[in-house]
Amino acid sequence: MIDLKNYGYTERYLADNTDGCIPARITQVLREMYKVVSMNGESNARLKGSLYNNTEAAQDFPAVGDFVLIKYNEIGDSQIIKVLPRKSKFSRPDYSGHAAGYVKTILEQVVAANFDYVFIMASLNYDFNVNRILRYITVAWESGGIPVVILTKADLVEDNENQLKQVREQVIGVDVIALSSVTGKGLEQLNAYLKPEKTIVFLGSSGVGKSTLVNALAGEEIMYVNTIREDDSKGRHTTTHRQLILLKNQVMIIDTPGMRELGMWDIEEGLGEAFSDVEELILACRFSDCTHRNEPGCAVMAAIRGGTLEQSRWKNYLQLKGEARFSENKSVYLREKKEFHKKINRDARSRQKVGGKK
Repeated sequence: MIDLKNYGYTERYLADNTDGCIPARITQVLREMYKVVSMNGESNARLKGSLYNNTEAAQDFPAVGDFVLIKYNEIGDSQIIKVLPRKSKFSRPDYSGHAAGYVKTILEQVVAANFDYVFIMASLNYDFNVNRILRYITVAWESGGIPVVILTKADLVEDNENQLKQVREQVIGVDVIALSSVTGKGLEQLNAYLKPEKTIVFLGSSGVGKSTLVNALAGEEIMYVNTIREDDSKGRHTTTHRQLILLKNQVMIIDTPGMRELGMWDIEEGLGEAFSDVEELILACRFSDCTHRNEPGCAVMAAIRGGTLEQSRWKNYLQLKGEARFSENKSVYLREKKEFHKKINRDARSRQKVGGKK
């Protein structure tokens, strides 16, 4: 018999187990099939019909890491009756099923749930991108997990101090760790997060070394690693579905397929956490409707001129703010953008007419 507490099940998730239901945790999502672990061990499970047919409530579909109530079937597939409340979740907007250029409703697709830490992985090799790291950090804060930046493949870069400096200048209150899963350099810095019954979700683009790091932490080859061309970091990601892995030290890891372009879903709080210094400056502006361009008493512009706020950090904040607004209502954003350009054209034509009368 399996003790589900080893999989992170606590009083937080306790529910009335009516009608013979028992708690379980989702360990894999494979199309319409789920892999679950419960007191009876590992088994397959399917959604109850009423849940599966409610396509407008996609955010309530089980995700890897979810705790659920199941009707256990020892000779066949168990049935998932209910998704228990989540303490954290990572999600993204889902535009599937909508006609091109028209968005009736943007659905939320939950990718992983009930994790404690978010390991944001980026390669120090050719795929290094600070803006992408910031995007993941913003979403991580919104998710309810604690982000940690993991810079991989340190063995392939002679001097990574400049890259570390770039990241640390842009992140506040987030640990940044450079390591090599091949040589073991820097792995000991992860010990603070590798605690029994804790769940870590791995996020990062294809080829950053997530599977290699899982194997290094496990001390054995539990995930297949596909070789990539290190001269340009090209290669096929080996993880094709999301899964939860329990290591021998009782640490759980959720691996996800590589997502190079990460959509933003309802990240206002996450943006505030990732850019708390910027939003404090905005609140300090003299005018509440300050555009932060040339108004008197603009705290943002003063901080940039004084060197206490990097221009690049302000630019990144505006970019992520724009992406969040875009995802919040794609159709409205496009309509307003179109109207904005129409207004510019009308103003230009008006000036031409006035000039022609002279």
